[in-house]
Amino acid sequence: MSQLSLNTFEEDSLRKTYFVQVLLPVPIPKTFTYRVPQKYEEHIQVGIRAIVPFGKKKIITGIISAIHQEAPNDYEAKYLLEILDEFPVVSRQQFKLFEWMAQYYMATEGEVLNVGLPSGLKLSSESKIQLNPEFQLEQSPYIFSQIEEVVINLLKKEGLLSYQQFAEITNTKQTSVLIKDLLKKQVIMLIEQVQERYKPKTEKRLRLQKDWLDKAQLNELMQQLDKKPKQLDVLLKYLQEVPVFNDRSSNYTGVAKSIFKEEQFSISSISTLIKNKIFEEYEVITSRLDYLNRQENLDHEITLSPAQEACRDELNTIFTEKDVALLHGVTGSGKTEIYLSLIREVIDSGSQALFLLPEIAITTQMIQRVRKIFGDQVGIYHSKFSDAERVEVWQGVAEGTINFVIGVRSSILLPFNNLSLIVVDEEHESSYKQYDPAPRYNARDTAVVLANIHQAKLILGSATPSYESFYNAKTGKYGLSILTERYGEGSMPEIEVIDMRRQKAKKLVKDDFSHSLLAALESEMNKGNQAIIFQNRRGYAPYLQCETCGWISECENCSVSLTYHMHQHELKCHYCGYRQKSPSACLSCESTALVMKGFGTEKIEDDLKLHFPDVKIQRMDRDTTRKKYSYQQIIESFESGETQILIGTQMVTKGLDFENVSLVGIVDADRMMYYPDFRAHERAFQMMLQVSGRAGRSHKKGKVWIQSFQENHPLFSFLLKYDYEGFYELQLKERHSFFYPPFCRLIKIVLKGSQADAVRNGARLLHESLVSKMGNQRVLAPHEPMIAKIRNIYHMEIWIKMEKGYPLESTKNQIKSTVTKLQENSQFRKLRIVFDVDPQ
Repeated sequence: MSQLSLNTFEEDSLRKTYFVQVLLPVPIPKTFTYRVPQKYEEHIQVGIRAIVPFGKKKIITGIISAIHQEAPNDYEAKYLLEILDEFPVVSRQQFKLFEWMAQYYMATEGEVLNVGLPSGLKLSSESKIQLNPEFQLEQSPYIFSQIEEVVINLLKKEGLLSYQQFAEITNTKQTSVLIKDLLKKQVIMLIEQVQERYKPKTEKRLRLQKDWLDKAQLNELMQQLDKKPKQLDVLLKYLQEVPVFNDRSSNYTGVAKSIFKEEQFSISSISTLIKNKIFEEYEVITSRLDYLNRQENLDHEITLSPAQEACRDELNTIFTEKDVALLHGVTGSGKTEIYLSLIREVIDSGSQALFLLPEIAITTQMIQRVRKIFGDQVGIYHSKFSDAERVEVWQGVAEGTINFVIGVRSSILLPFNNLSLIVVDEEHESSYKQYDPAPRYNARDTAVVLANIHQAKLILGSATPSYESFYNAKTGKYGLSILTERYGEGSMPEIEVIDMRRQKAKKLVKDDFSHSLLAALESEMNKGNQAIIFQNRRGYAPYLQCETCGWISECENCSVSLTYHMHQHELKCHYCGYRQKSPSACLSCESTALVMKGFGTEKIEDDLKLHFPDVKIQRMDRDTTRKKYSYQQIIESFESGETQILIGTQMVTKGLDFENVSLVGIVDADRMMYYPDFRAHERAFQMMLQVSGRAGRSHKKGKVWIQSFQENHPLFSFLLKYDYEGFYELQLKERHSFFYPPFCRLIKIVLKGSQADAVRNGARLLHESLVSKMGNQRVLAPHEPMIAKIRNIYHMEIWIKMEKGYPLESTKNQIKSTVTKLQENSQFRKLRIVFDVDPQ
């Protein structure tokens, strides 16, 4: 062996071998060890993405969580294939949060990562690959290899390829390297679902053809158009907007074609100028985060009333001793301005702030308010945005270019690294709880932990706080600040309960509306005011029933009745999506005596249109807000006054602010109050008080009409006086008597399976095992939930109630080990068993 090869051999033998722990977005309770190729050793960092082989054929993207030099003992470490980032996309603080969420909510860190990481950041062998709509081969600054050009042409032709198809067509072992290079050159995009295929927002623009940029040529052109005044007007308007005489380069960006439409220039004249090659029409891709570029009408000042200033000062005082404060302010008291004032201080100091909202519907109106104050400093994060948009916000937060985020519960998982303030608005809302998939976390409670990790402050705000939060404030765990007056000239609306028994007896009920409510609506419409009608059930009617034999239309996959939707003339299941054409006769006895029972938002809309044919009425529920901008369009129409009556589900109860609403009607209060849930009265009170708060928010006096067959129910006596605390005290005594939160902790175990007997027997055996370890008082008997079958999957539940102080972690471990032992039995191996800690 030569001296040179000997030295090389010695260097290789002395070189350290590096391994990494990779967190993968899979439901497995551990990380995996991979070996680092020498070429990546200098680039490896905790928090960056790596493409790794997983199993026999799959490849998957994970996050590097640790770097070390210890090879695994029980398997041969595979080499990671590729690293995707120069800088971390997951922060150190996020790893801590992932660990806590997995431990507390009885999930895995991989499940947390899978929920948190946008699909555009996850490359796997199940990914779909499409051409980036922004990519233009002729304008790209990059040089492409032959195989890359083949891929580009193929994607232009096919539109979409799976990872497997991509690998087979390119016939290369370095598929992931090729994909990485094309991603870096912004040629391709990754998506997980075909229906999420990204389409960019484009804008048509005009600019002068290059031949006309010479001053002499331009003067000659104007003389030619002197006899064509409409075309000349277009040219002069362009020159007014684009100073080509002083700066020829300004012609490159041109102007939006829409400005000519706005000012009613002749469209045919524009077309002629394009045809005669005077103007060039072209398209540009506008930013997916175009809201970040809107700078107009910025107003950085936030004006607070004396009461609001006192509240803000009180919060700052609380934060000297406590990290969490509950802001209990009546509806319309101006809590948002207080939040934004404190956020302004945080942003000005160079730190990050997170503003959580429970529903996308609220973000629409809130974003408009926030843009006027913060301009391009705010990022928006929710599921109605495309995955590409969410990726941009994620990267903006990680890189520090976005310091303020407004979003829904998933925003809690963004890669903050300098977070100083978290605001959870409408903190009582059940929308903050994730039900599927795991982790089944509550964003409000997770925010408490996130604030602790970052040493940040947390404000929980609501006019009707959750009993758990109010209890924590009353017992001194949280600070408490109370706002009792509305902002400006607004006053709390008067509430009146309509006795529907009496109205029916007097035959004063028509189409489920009392005479009192219809008369009040007519009066307000005549005054030019607006109204909100609340019904927490969508669809036309809950079900169809045969008056002859009693047959009810039921879902073939779920143990629920089908909801009738008149506009589509079909019956739908709101759980599995099953639908069928509405029958003309009973499917059991063939009688035609089919009647609709109950009413939803769709029926209310139709009925009100008959009563008020000249009034513009709109509906806001899940059926009318499926499209990306549906919320915004409905809200803008109502805000502008074009819509006079807005009918909605609980979407309309949350945080919306309309100056001209003078009446709110709640048409079916009893349905909320008698729902089979220990929180039913709490939530009914919250929803009714919240929707009542939409009325009378300016100088106009508001009125709330509530229809009920239980006029004397105790809930109404507190609601009429806006006595939240009195009703809380009454409910707290009941909770204490029956041992429910906030006096205990709950864990729900749900067993699911396609065989009803296996599910029931598994629940019985699991219950017996848990009782032997924890006792009868803590482990409730297994029972069928209210909906026992969904999508042909049967369900059984076991609830565990633990007193405060009972060892929570050891209990969770006992539950997991007992479940593992149960599933060792072949009869129960196929059962899916899920855990829900702190179920809502």
